[in-house]
Amino acid sequence: MPQLNKVTKTLLATSLLFASQSAFSAVSEKQVVTHYADLAHAVFSDAHLTAVQLESKIDQFLASPTEKSFADVKQAWIDARVPYQQTEVFRFGNAIVDDWEGQLNAWPLDEGLIDYVSSDYQHELGNEGALANIVANTQLKVGSQAVDVSEITPELIADLNEIGGSEANVASGYHAIEFLLWGQDLNGTNAGAGQRAFTDFVVGSECTNNNCDRRGAYLKASAELLIQDLQWMEKQWSAQESGNYRAELLAEDTTNGLRKMLFGMGSLSLGELAGERMKVALEANSTEDEHDCFSDNTHNSHYYNEQGIYNVYTGLYKREDGTLLSGPSLHDLVEQQDKDAAQRIQKQFDETRAQVGQLVNSAEKQGQHFDQLIASGNTAGNALVNETILALVQQTAAIEEAAGVIGITSLNPDTADHEF
Repeated sequence: MPQLNKVTKTLLATSLLFASQSAFSAVSEKQVVTHYADLAHAVFSDAHLTAVQLESKIDQFLASPTEKSFADVKQAWIDARVPYQQTEVFRFGNAIVDDWEGQLNAWPLDEGLIDYVSSDYQHELGNEGALANIVANTQLKVGSQAVDVSEITPELIADLNEIGGSEANVASGYHAIEFLLWGQDLNGTNAGAGQRAFTDFVVGSECTNNNCDRRGAYLKASAELLIQDLQWMEKQWSAQESGNYRAELLAEDTTNGLRKMLFGMGSLSLGELAGERMKVALEANSTEDEHDCFSDNTHNSHYYNEQGIYNVYTGLYKREDGTLLSGPSLHDLVEQQDKDAAQRIQKQFDETRAQVGQLVNSAEKQGQHFDQLIASGNTAGNALVNETILALVQQTAAIEEAAGVIGITSLNPDTADHEF
């Protein structure tokens, strides 16, 4: 029997548990919103945990840079994306998460702000920080703003985000770390990810591309900032903390909580995942608009965004330690009102999740990653991405139907100004 990949195992584990568990009896709206907060705390806790593991691998690598230890760091980054992408369903509807998210996951970025880039590097027009190269300089001047960057710290990196007023100037977060690990992907829509050499971090005579000590300092400081940010958000959802966002959410009318849940699911499904993360890249055949563009990990990031939507609807979450968190769910509320609608909506969720999973199969089994699928002239690849967009649109309609069944009207998920 062929070995199952991680995505397939997740599909099977959560589907089997969902199929086997009986509906919770007399589920209340309050119970569902409370469990939503529990899900958020669990997934942010796992994102924090995997960020700590990433930092540990970075420390080991910087202490003794080798091909093997560098590969271990990159794998730790990919692993850290699994829980983090499942947190994004909590962005929309919860302003505290959406306002915070940019420091961790902003993209696309003008990577020349951070480190060296190729001579034909294309950046945002008018961005005065696009070639600032923090790694290579101790002083920066972006427009009228002068900054001492001699010591690279988490605080400095946070302050440099959007320097000069450009959203493309992303100094921190997962994608800044991704660029430091992989370097630019210079393959366009052909096969292959970034090919940064581990020797870019070797201090001494074997250093390649100069400034290896500062590049390592940047990598370390970025991981530290990531951990700090995730720890803060984890506490916002903790039942053990007082006066945090969780307490505020649970003090609200339960209708507001349910609306936030459904709006978050619909907005990630429609405007963000179908729109910003797929439609934009497909229509422009643009690898610059690919989500994990340096590592070619986009298929997994898309899949775990979709998994996060599924988690909130079903009340299920498969934790990093392998345990399955379950509790009162939106599905239970829908089923209590209309069993036929519940069955129909669940079927659409399963079909959409399987369709997004085809992006993973394309990358891992057929060797065609997202940046190849969106290439001009790749008829089959374009069709696969377009079919996935359509499945997400249909899923959003199912989310709106679920909202209507439980009495949440005029949901209006965010389209991010896209037409579908």
